[in-house]
Amino acid sequence: MHISPKVTRLFDFPYHQLENYPQQNCLVSKEIHEWKSISTQQYIEDANTISKALLHLGVTPGDKIAVITSVNQPKWHLLDIGVMQIGAVNVPLYPTFSEKDYAYILQHSDSMYCFVSDDELYQKVIKIQKQTQLKKAFTFEELTTDYGWNSFLRLGNEKTLQAKVDTFKKAVKPSDLATIIYTSGTTGTPKGVMLSHHNIVSNVFAVGKRLNLQGNQKRVISYLPICHIFERAASYYCQYMGFEIHFAESIDKVGDNLREIQPHFMAVVPRLLEKVFDKIIDKGSNLVGFKKRLFFWAIQLGEQYKPYKANGWWYEFKLSIARKLIFSKWKEALGDELEFMLAGSAPTQARLIRIFTAAGIPVFEGYGLTETSPAISVTDMRNNGFKIGTVGKVIENVSVKIADDGEILVKGANVMLGYYKDSEKTNESIIHGYFHTGDIGELDNEGFLKITDRKKEIFKTSGGKYIAPAILESELKKSRFIEQVMVIGEGEKMPAAFIQVASEFVKEWATRHHHTITDITTDEKLLKRIQQEIDCCNQKFGKWEQLKRFEITADEWTTDSGHLTPTLKMRRKIILEKYDHLYQKIYNPQ
Repeated sequence: MHISPKVTRLFDFPYHQLENYPQQNCLVSKEIHEWKSISTQQYIEDANTISKALLHLGVTPGDKIAVITSVNQPKWHLLDIGVMQIGAVNVPLYPTFSEKDYAYILQHSDSMYCFVSDDELYQKVIKIQKQTQLKKAFTFEELTTDYGWNSFLRLGNEKTLQAKVDTFKKAVKPSDLATIIYTSGTTGTPKGVMLSHHNIVSNVFAVGKRLNLQGNQKRVISYLPICHIFERAASYYCQYMGFEIHFAESIDKVGDNLREIQPHFMAVVPRLLEKVFDKIIDKGSNLVGFKKRLFFWAIQLGEQYKPYKANGWWYEFKLSIARKLIFSKWKEALGDELEFMLAGSAPTQARLIRIFTAAGIPVFEGYGLTETSPAISVTDMRNNGFKIGTVGKVIENVSVKIADDGEILVKGANVMLGYYKDSEKTNESIIHGYFHTGDIGELDNEGFLKITDRKKEIFKTSGGKYIAPAILESELKKSRFIEQVMVIGEGEKMPAAFIQVASEFVKEWATRHHHTITDITTDEKLLKRIQQEIDCCNQKFGKWEQLKRFEITADEWTTDSGHLTPTLKMRRKIILEKYDHLYQKIYNPQ
């Protein structure tokens, strides 16, 4: 990837695209069953209109503008550039936050204006507006009301304001604050991570060097929450490269949209990859006879995959047959053009990386945090940069060292400016220029980084033994019976688990065994079957780590009910509170 010295601030990305390879289909989204495109030229014109409208409203450099969208869409990007090029600060929020969170974040961030994608979010914001300094909320919907998108854009019709936009734009320095991202956090109050233009721009370029994508005739699909830095940085990279960004209609329609858009590259989170894989396995299980045997032979072959033909010619020969007969159909289901997937936000099972890479759709894993804009390391097929079970080598302009207790410490151009209005937390997490990630890991002799656990999640049993829940959970989630699992037992005599079963699969299993389940939490036959899965998993761990008890939760774990963060990571504290009755049943039975 050739790096332009002209791009030093986030709003320089679309201007770079306009100058080098203007696109007709720069941002593409579906409106009433029809794909509509915005060209690069239009993108920039609209962003300038937005800048002028904001100036008209009295926004000045350094002011905070909040934006909340329930699905990714072009207007978010238009607004993003419009806000930042006048030196204002974009504060993106998750649509799944509670009203209480909205009130806290909008007030804490000093947001002056707030933009939302739809009426439901508008009502949520209006309800808590009095608890904040918000002057007004606008919606992306094209309504005739004074808070509709059209009314807002009309404020930007004053041509005379363009000169002021240009002056402000010139004055923005790479070191200036570009955005404050409130981490949804798996614990406690959201913290506002302050990232500068340089933090994110340097990271986009460093990651770009690891992604072997050539030319600008490529399509990508955008569906992970754009308020999350992983998806957002990926979108800046795509704008720089001149790729067409197509927006999925919703997370549920990603499957259909993949076939329509046929992307060359996509960012994924592990939970999504697991779901794709489960669907593929379900289809395979419904095959019969030779076809079924062939399908599972291919899967087994995939599980043994090693990069760089390390398994020898005979394995590669068998793999070429599996790719022709089985794996080619997987590629077709994902749009047939996918060159690779980039996985981030949580550890991906090594088994899935092997299988998808064997199938000819390599999964490159990246590791990072919001506080590191986001990437710290990324795997790369070239120069032996791909080692399964690691998150690749550390990217350029970033250095990593491992503390005595195993914690990963990071220093570099990507480390945040700090937490907004919280110097105490900032000073706790950045010491001598090194950001303390809270993750435990190791660097091997070839320079590959391996994450072993979350420092905050490791706990001790009452016997003083350490338990690393993530490792146990990852192993358990390989079971088709288990959708989600959380290992518990801090300060208790043994580890146990809360399990949310994979309801579709359990239904199918019950039908196959002519068995009727009235209550999944107490069904004897199901509990016995899940115990078998746990026994099998326990064999891989030390005596003290083995799960002695488990309880099945009656409801599904979702973002809306607060079990999961928007990128589908477990909120442990909330899950513990929700299922306290099950906890008591395990540890304090009456």
